Amino acid sequence: MILNVLAVGDVVGDAGVEYLARHLRELKKLKDVHFTVVNGENASGVGILPRQAREIFDAGADVVTLGNHTWNRIQIADFLESDRYTLRPANYTSRVPGRGWGVYDGPKGVRIGVINLIGRCEMDSNFENPFTTADRVLKRMEGTDVVLVDFHAEATSEKGAMGWYLDGRAHAVWGTHTHVPTADCQVLPKGLGFVTDLGMTGPAQSVLGIRPEQAINRFLGGLPRRFEPAPGPCKLESVLFSIDVDAGRCLSVERVDIRD
Repeated sequence: MILNVLAVGDVVGDAGVEYLARHLRELKKLKDVHFTVVNGENASGVGILPRQAREIFDAGADVVTLGNHTWNRIQIADFLESDRYTLRPANYTSRVPGRGWGVYDGPKGVRIGVINLIGRCEMDSNFENPFTTADRVLKRMEGTDVVLVDFHAEATSEKGAMGWYLDGRAHAVWGTHTHVPTADCQVLPKGLGFVTDLGMTGPAQSVLGIRPEQAINRFLGGLPRRFEPAPGPCKLESVLFSIDVDAGRCLSVERVDIRD
C-alpha cells in the first residue's frame, strides 16, 4: 500500500495553532493523508503548553514533536509523561520526562515508528549524539513497517548527514527548527525521502514567526525583551511523503504550503 505522511513545520504561537486548526483537516482530505506529524515546540512562542498540544491534536495531528524549547514551558513535563503521542528529542539525557520515540497504528495494520532527534551543531552540546541515538532506537523498532524522523537541528549539513546516514534504514527524514522552508525535496538512493527543513506554521509577515522589530532590535544590540509572535496573515508549510510500504521506500517528496 501507499502511505501518505504529512510533516508540518514548527507551529508558532496561538495564531499558528489557530491557523493549523482551520486548514489541516481540509489539507489532509485534499492530499489523502494517512498520518500527520506536527512540530509544536514553538506553540507558545518558545515551548508548548498542554492546552496547545491538545489543540494541535484536535486540529488533526497524529503525533506532535518538540525540540530545543521543550522545557521553556515546564508545565508540559507531566503531559509528556502521560501522553505517548507527544515526543521530545530522544537524545535529551535519560533524566528528563517523556519519551523520544514511539510506534503507532496506521491504516490497514501498518506500524509507524516516529523518532524525534535534536542536533548538536550550534545547539546545546549536552545533548547525546543524535546519530548513535538513532542507531539505538532503530534496534528497538525492529519489525516496524515505516520509520519517520523529525531532526530538529540548526545546521543544514548535520541534517543532510542524518538523511544519508539513515538512507535504507528509515523511510523519511525531515528537518525542523530553522523555520525556513528549503527547496531540496528528494528521494535518496536507498529510498529515504528527505528535506532539509519543513518551514513553519504561523505569522507570515515576520522574522521566523516573531515581530520584525524585535528581531531588528536584537541585531542592533538593543535591550533584550521577550519575543512575541507577529500579527497579521499566517501560513502553513509542510511536506508530503508518499511511501510504498511493501517496497520499503519513499516514492515522492512534495512541498505542500498554504498562505493567506
